Amino acid sequence: MVGILQLKSWMESNYDFLTEEDIEYFRPFLAERTIRKDEFLLEAGHFCREMSFVLSGAFRMFCQSEGKEINVIFFLENEFIVDPDSFFGHNPARNSIQALEDATVVTFSHDVLISAYNRSKNWERLGRLLTQESLAKVSGRLEKLLFMSGKERYLHMMREQPELLSRVPLYHLASYLGMERESLSRIRQCIGRR
Repeated sequence: MVGILQLKSWMESNYDFLTEEDIEYFRPFLAERTIRKDEFLLEAGHFCREMSFVLSGAFRMFCQSEGKEINVIFFLENEFIVDPDSFFGHNPARNSIQALEDATVVTFSHDVLISAYNRSKNWERLGRLLTQESLAKVSGRLEKLLFMSGKERYLHMMREQPELLSRVPLYHLASYLGMERESLSRIRQCIGRR
C-alpha cells in the first residue's frame, strides 16, 4: 500500500486538478506488483491489458527487427508504462516491456481507466495530458533519429537523461540511440578525451 500512497502523492503534486474524490475512486482498483530484473511486464504478441506506474526500477520497451532487439524507450521512476496501440487499440503488442532492474509498479486495467474517464472530466483531462506528453516524447525521439548524428544523440541523452548512463547497459543504450555498440564506445572515448 505504500506504493499506492506514493502514486497518490505524485499525482496530487503533478496534476493538481484531480480532486480527492477522483483519486479515491481509483484507489480500490490499483494493484502493487514486484517485477524481478529481466522479467517481462509485457511480451510481444500478447495483449496489454494494464497500465503501470513505476515506483522503483527501470524498464525497456523493445521490438524485434531482422533478428535484432531495438530499444524504443526506457521507463524510470514516476513514469507510466503502456504499449498504447495494444492497450487502447486492443491489438496484440508489437513491443515487449522488460525490467532492467528489480522494480515495483502500481497497475490498473483498461476498463478501470475508461470508467474513470466516463466518471470524471478530470480523469479525461489527465488522459489527454498523458497522451500529449507521450506523443511529444515519440515525436522528439523520431526527430533526433532523423536529424541528429549519433554523437549529437548521445550528447543530448547525456544532458536530458543522464540517469540512463548509470542504469542501462551500454548495448541497450546503443540500440536506443540507433547505432552499434562499437560506434557508441568510440563516441564515448572521443568525448572522454576532451
